[in-house]
Amino acid sequence: MMVSRPVAWLLLGLFVSLFIPSLQPAAEAAEGVQSPGVLASEFIYEQAPFPQCHASTIAETNAGLVAAWFGGTRESAADVGVWFSRQVAGRWLPPVEVANGVQNESQRHPCWNPVLFQSPGGPLLLFYKVGPSPKTWWGVLKTSADGGGAWSSAQRLPDRIAGPIKNKPLLLADGRLLCGSSTEDQGWRVHLEWTRDGAKTWARSDVLNDGRKIQAIQPTILTHRDGGLQILCRSAGQGRILQASSADGGATWSQLTPTELPNPNSGIDAVTLKDGRHLVVYNHTARGRSPLNVALSADGKKWSAAVALETTPGEYSYPAVIQTRDGLVHITYTWKRQRVKHVVLDPAKLVLREIQAGVWPNP
Repeated sequence: MMVSRPVAWLLLGLFVSLFIPSLQPAAEAAEGVQSPGVLASEFIYEQAPFPQCHASTIAETNAGLVAAWFGGTRESAADVGVWFSRQVAGRWLPPVEVANGVQNESQRHPCWNPVLFQSPGGPLLLFYKVGPSPKTWWGVLKTSADGGGAWSSAQRLPDRIAGPIKNKPLLLADGRLLCGSSTEDQGWRVHLEWTRDGAKTWARSDVLNDGRKIQAIQPTILTHRDGGLQILCRSAGQGRILQASSADGGATWSQLTPTELPNPNSGIDAVTLKDGRHLVVYNHTARGRSPLNVALSADGKKWSAAVALETTPGEYSYPAVIQTRDGLVHITYTWKRQRVKHVVLDPAKLVLREIQAGVWPNP
């Protein structure tokens, strides 16, 4: 029996999709979880000149989205630098290295935890850390006047100032750029830093915890309608995301206390949405770094399940999250230390479910 050419092509396509899934395009394979409110899920790059990556950051410039992360042989290796990509016409450009830890001809240190921030009407800021380890690193800043096309020379931040340690800073109404920071040289201790003049001069708060009884790092900052601020922090030994609040613009803070959300000693990030709700990205598990979850709250206390971005075994960690001018939420995170994943959410379409007794609800 003869088969027409259109039918033959249709049958061939069906055969390929059913029996040869490895031939599907990489972009399609990266689509990820299907859930209300999830508009897109993609890898920022498929191939790169480094085997491992971690600690991504994302920002919106006048020209579009930009992202950065550290990449190299492995975390803490001397060849680890900061890599950067721009999204142009809906596609991410190949990553380029924009910072490294070269000190001189014979010495190079690894880079750590880049943080991007687009100054309103000013340059794109790239904060990062350089040093042999988190106990000994120091803060560094580069700037770009063209959205990441060209970068200034590296400027070391003042002693005792590290800049935003993992998560994006917050520009306050009084003009201060407030940065969640932390140190690891005397245990894990949280503090806040701020600058009023584009990182020329700095001030900082007292530490919030002793680093021994309560260990916490990497705060992310939320804002409340009454003008108050709230931080959420990664913890070690507490088993929960920790939180504190400030009524004076971040100068002083309450004691760190546990939230209802679990934390398996893994990085988190959060953002206050334009509608006043708060969104956090974190690993809802007692151990490991899978699953990777998104939860929402009206008050920063009671949280509801929104979507699980990853549920299979592996490491899905160190998220970064922003809300862009169009109201969409953009999340980047480490995907198995091999690639950086980018997910787009419409927060108005997320279906919220109750988290009962600390258990993430089934789909």
